[in-house]
Amino acid sequence: MPSPAPRDAAVIDIGSNSVRLVVYRLEGRAIWTVFNEKVLAGLGRDLGASGRLSSEGVAQTLQALKRFRAVLEAVNPAETFVVATAAAREAKDGPDFVRRVREEAGFTVRVLSGEEEAHYAAVGVLAGAPDATGVVGDLGGASLELIRLNATGAGQGVTLPLGPFSLAGPAGTANGFDAERVRRLARERIAPVAADYSTDTFHAVGGAWRNLALLHMRLSGYPLHVVHQYEIPTAEALEAARLVAHQSRSSLERIEGMSKKRSETLPYAAVVLEILIEQLGVKRVEISAYGVREGLLFEAMPPRVRGLDPLIEGCAALGARQGVGDELGPALEGWIAPAFRALPALFGERDPILVAAACRLADMGVRLHPDHRADLVYEQVLRAPIAGQGHAERCFLAVAAHARHATTFNPPEIATLERLMSPAQLKRARALGATIRLACDLSGRSPSLLAHSRLTLDKNHLVLAAEPGFADLLLGEQTSKRAGTAAQHLGLKPKIITA
Repeated sequence: MPSPAPRDAAVIDIGSNSVRLVVYRLEGRAIWTVFNEKVLAGLGRDLGASGRLSSEGVAQTLQALKRFRAVLEAVNPAETFVVATAAAREAKDGPDFVRRVREEAGFTVRVLSGEEEAHYAAVGVLAGAPDATGVVGDLGGASLELIRLNATGAGQGVTLPLGPFSLAGPAGTANGFDAERVRRLARERIAPVAADYSTDTFHAVGGAWRNLALLHMRLSGYPLHVVHQYEIPTAEALEAARLVAHQSRSSLERIEGMSKKRSETLPYAAVVLEILIEQLGVKRVEISAYGVREGLLFEAMPPRVRGLDPLIEGCAALGARQGVGDELGPALEGWIAPAFRALPALFGERDPILVAAACRLADMGVRLHPDHRADLVYEQVLRAPIAGQGHAERCFLAVAAHARHATTFNPPEIATLERLMSPAQLKRARALGATIRLACDLSGRSPSLLAHSRLTLDKNHLVLAAEPGFADLLLGEQTSKRAGTAAQHLGLKPKIITA
């Protein structure tokens, strides 16, 4: 059954610190961000001190929403979700604010309960990483939502007053950050639920923690600046959190890429992460770029679409943009996968998914200049905003895409590959790309012609054979050359059966 036709959907997220409009292009299971605008309005800045919304934040939010209305009238998405979270939920004047949004900006706002916010954050994490297990923590300006992921998806969630604006002193964050006071409050508020949310893996959601991850990348010299599914061992996460907590606001503002308003709230986020690691027994922090907004979109998809693999579907959507037929990728997978199943697994149960994903990327470079397509495709695959892949897997697919288009292996950023992949994974990726190249050149990229040949691996050989009447398909110097390259990367010899 074909995937639903591509369509646009928009989410307006009115948070305690930021108000954001994101327009997405939905291509089946694949979720692409095509427009993203954020205003750090600080709507919940005064919540801890007065229990009311910031008057300045309200004015900025309404101004932003009026602009968003103008944008959406032009974009005309198929559907629009407008939600508000902790600030509008907890403030005494929250209902009045929601009324003003309706009257002045024309949006009907759905104010999420704490449990709903936790649920959508967890569903968003699963949209980006379907195999995720552990506990999701979504930190906003005023609250922290915790929710456990289990075999059936998102479990029961809880909301805690642990956002920066809820932890600030009576005078607000602008008058100073007291790390020890924040640690004490965080311990007191996490302790009652710590046993219920103990976990080895903590999935961190929220802009403050994404910024903390980017800071950790800079400190550690990490070469691939892709925040989604970025993993930080707890010792390093604690080191980064404590470093931030001890920096002055002016020091944080001097960090490249750090906004003035984000530097105000980042120390609170750092301390909350520190106490969560301490009290939940966390061993590994994984950053998710997906959260409530993507959770809303994902839950609205048909069940059949939600069940598809995001990496395979994302690669198929990316490859399809070159105008190549949808049939080639699945045909390549059907030809290659049975042979590669005989090889030792290098990514556990993920190996077949990576083979399928790489096959969907086979013709990404078809409309690029032949002298440059290998490098251009490599760069795009390495950083494509496709969910459902770890960083080593990104490197694997980028190498396979490069090897599909070039015999000589000299891709950009070779040091990145050597840091994030094992030698065996690097060699396998080159073998897969060379095998995809063999299949494409053998068949002229025709799925029907490819189906008349067979690829098998035995102890010593990569074996090419053809059905009766199609032996001529295997003739030619190029076929022999491509088979030899693929076999070499697999540590085998080529055997072409033409009789």
